Amino acid sequence: MRVGVVREIKDQENRVALTPSGARLLVVAKHRLRVERGAGSGSGYADEEYRQAGAELVSADEAWDCDLVLKVKEPLAAEYRFLGRHILFTYLHLAGAPRSLTESLLARRTTAVAYETVEDQDGQLPLLAPMSAIAGTMAVAVGNHYLACPAGGKGVLLGSILGRNHGRVVIIGDGVVGEHAARAAVGIGAEVVVFTLDPERAGSRWSFPHNQIRFLVSDEQQIMREMESADLLVGAVLARGARAPHVVTESMVRRMKPGSVIVDVSIDQGGCIETSRPTLHSDPVFVRHDVIHYAVTNMPGAYPRSSTMALTDATLPYVLRLAEHGVEALRADPGFAKGVNTFDGQVGCRPVAEALSLMQDFRKF
Repeated sequence: MRVGVVREIKDQENRVALTPSGARLLVVAKHRLRVERGAGSGSGYADEEYRQAGAELVSADEAWDCDLVLKVKEPLAAEYRFLGRHILFTYLHLAGAPRSLTESLLARRTTAVAYETVEDQDGQLPLLAPMSAIAGTMAVAVGNHYLACPAGGKGVLLGSILGRNHGRVVIIGDGVVGEHAARAAVGIGAEVVVFTLDPERAGSRWSFPHNQIRFLVSDEQQIMREMESADLLVGAVLARGARAPHVVTESMVRRMKPGSVIVDVSIDQGGCIETSRPTLHSDPVFVRHDVIHYAVTNMPGAYPRSSTMALTDATLPYVLRLAEHGVEALRADPGFAKGVNTFDGQVGCRPVAEALSLMQDFRKF
């Protein structure tokens, strides 16, 4: 099969969908690999490394002109012209993306397989997890940065100083993002509150000591009370394939203290904070009701080397199966098939169809 790896064009998105070592495995498996020139440079991988792995270095047009196209982030408007009747394997987040992307995928009859909706045998999301872990860890570091007075924050340093803990972190969601945000916050010595639908279950399944964490039921009144004294609020709500619900309303944000920080990691899915809007690494924050909002839609892109390695480790087994068997690899694995968001002019993911009012185009893959 012809496999293409394209260079990301999203703002300061330096990840690449495949490392040179991953490229070598595809070539050894007798697939023809085309890598767009410069695709790996932002992650520290030179073109020559891909050449030595056996890949062809090509233009964007040639990298897209393949049976299987590998990306990291969703195609932007400038890339719609490249879409065709190939398999596209990438993060899509269609429910939170411009509707024009889904319409283009449907019009060009692209088989679009989204990393974020692929499930394993246990119903987990193995291709979303590594980036969620990085984003959750980042959320606390980002929050600490913007809490500094020179960055516009209230001047609270999250962490332990001479044995005394400082700062309160409120996390909404107990998935991979929430767990890693809590791990990072506890690790530096902040007070942590985690909102979850099932506090007992969340507390029992996390694999690290969390005696500094309070688990609370995700209830609007309780969230409001805890937010009022929060220094950092992390939005970590996941709705598989769908738009994230607005768990935090604008009126709740108004009650936060001036100079507090919100990091809405759910922004890829539209955000779980009503006052959030997508931002870019080049312009990452805005202020609403005297609260700093960070809502970058590709947070792990800030650490491309680590992110690319973690992403390739997770996706490569699936890439090899797609390259070997094409769409039959999807039909043979129900969890893999859940990654199909569009195919043959149809929407293959019900939450996407519902979010975009495209149920008339929905058909189970």
